[in-house]
Amino acid sequence: MVTMRPIGLRNSCCRPPSGIPAQCVFPSGPDAPGAARRYVRDLLRQEAPDLADETRDDVQLVVSELVTNSYRYGTEPGDSMLVEVTAAADVVLVEVHDPRRQRPEYKPESEERQRGRGLFILDALAARWDVDDRPFGKIVWAEVAR
Repeated sequence: MVTMRPIGLRNSCCRPPSGIPAQCVFPSGPDAPGAARRYVRDLLRQEAPDLADETRDDVQLVVSELVTNSYRYGTEPGDSMLVEVTAAADVVLVEVHDPRRQRPEYKPESEERQRGRGLFILDALAARWDVDDRPFGKIVWAEVAR
């Protein structure tokens, strides 16, 4: 079954710019997840000031996991990733664009390994998520219910 990214949630191209933009490019590297979390926190304060703290925390964790996966598996040194966030009435849509078509994969559960839980966290926090191809890479997107 193919799930299409919800295009209707995208910002209008005619919206005048003000404040924090709905898209931000981050260089691939270990600092990207933290920078993306801070960006999303500030963006949601601007775009969705009434968003519950728990939902804001969930969105930040989803962004952190998606950006971490992109940094580790979807980019190479010198690459960058694009993070886009759209707050709609019923969901917050998070997209992470990167230059590789390699899809995220679940890692077998392990008590000893410190990594490999990101997609399980995504399953727990997102109402739905999926991956779409783009001409030069992929978009991993997730919806967090408000």
